[in-house]
Amino acid sequence: MASKKVFEINDADFQKVLSESKVPILIDFWADWCGPCKMIAPVVEEIAAQFEGKILVGKLNVDANQSVPSSLKVISIPTLILFKDGAEIERLIGYKTKDELSSFISNNL
Repeated sequence: MASKKVFEINDADFQKVLSESKVPILIDFWADWCGPCKMIAPVVEEIAAQFEGKILVGKLNVDANQSVPSSLKVISIPTLILFKDGAEIERLIGYKTKDELSSFISNNL
């Protein structure tokens, strides 16, 4: 099992985290009641371990933090958005396998 390499992010620290990161950041937008979010959580943990040092991986709970998802037009969850230099590069919506997520990140690094 992957160790805890995924950090929690919220509306208050979102911009600060994006602006201070020297590496791309993958943010998983999720909620407690979302089945596919629960399914993808261990995959996101594995990706965080696999790409350690190359990217940061964070999770943002859309129920507890509504302004960032709203401003980014996150409509469905899980939504995974990859940011580089503070800007969105690309997003994935829905459950993805580890291979799909790994390819998505590799293609954008």
